[in-house]
Amino acid sequence: MARRTPQPEQPDPETWLRGLPKAELHLHLEGSITPETLVELSRLNDPDPLTLEAARNVYQYTDFPSFLMSFKAVTQRLHTPRDYEIITYNMLRDLTAQGVRHAEAYISIGILYHFARLDVDDVMAAVELGRTRAERDFNITLLWIIDAVRHFGIAECARTFQKAAELQHQYPSVIGIGIGGDEARGPAQDFRDLYVEAKQNGLHLLCHAGESCGPQSIWAALNIGAERVGHALTAQLDPDLIEVLAERQIPLELNITSNLRTGCCKSLHEHPVKLYFEEGLMVTLNSDDPPFFGANLLDEYLLAHREFEFTFDQLRELAANSIEASFLNPDRKLALLGEIEHYGY
Repeated sequence: MARRTPQPEQPDPETWLRGLPKAELHLHLEGSITPETLVELSRLNDPDPLTLEAARNVYQYTDFPSFLMSFKAVTQRLHTPRDYEIITYNMLRDLTAQGVRHAEAYISIGILYHFARLDVDDVMAAVELGRTRAERDFNITLLWIIDAVRHFGIAECARTFQKAAELQHQYPSVIGIGIGGDEARGPAQDFRDLYVEAKQNGLHLLCHAGESCGPQSIWAALNIGAERVGHALTAQLDPDLIEVLAERQIPLELNITSNLRTGCCKSLHEHPVKLYFEEGLMVTLNSDDPPFFGANLLDEYLLAHREFEFTFDQLRELAANSIEASFLNPDRKLALLGEIEHYGY
């Protein structure tokens, strides 16, 4: 009887994916605050600190508008610049545990200005302390994207855009500007002039689009110069747009669990992540606001493997996309891409 050739054992997916070098490109600093960190902050600031159960209740919501209100409730717990240092350090610590080697995180200067609770310069100095301390401790890098809140209006966003231009000269880690918030109340085309000026000032341009609005929102993001598009969920509704995204290789910051939890995507099988990948689009996986959605970046990779049948080689390609789509310098990109290419062999 002929002997069967022994088949190599498949690695444990979670262990393999945890070790896979990758980048997180769509993550909100304020949305990275876990209930445990919220309790830590409450013990520092509140005469009657939150219990862990009470902290978890802050994260409850039912739809996209109520998610924005829940997000606001968490950010209102940030009382001092020191709080921002803590959440930055904790965010990078948690990312490192998932095998993340580089992150590009949004920080909502728009919220700071709108509610006028803290001085922006003091907050930036604090997050920089958290960043440098965590980079040293965890062998991870972080770049900042300044987030303007589109539904606060053009005037408020203009102030945030101007501040971003100033901050990039003070902090090399500040590399981009984007607009988040409610797409319906802040159409991307209204921000064309601000994006033109931001590009002239040397900032990279990003835009949340096609999350809660149709493909016209993504077209508008491209038309104002967005270099990466966050969510892009509704691109699947427009074959012409799919063709343009594939041809231009515009990086898409996809957030599967986020889209499900906010109700923007009705069911898992309707999510276009595999469709986009098979159509040759530049797909990256991201977590958006992990504690709000109950899934971090490692969970997103596991979800792609388990539910969408991405193979290990395809997941390696997604990790490489995340590095390619980042704003890292070329030498660092090449080093990380080399690690990914040889990982697991």
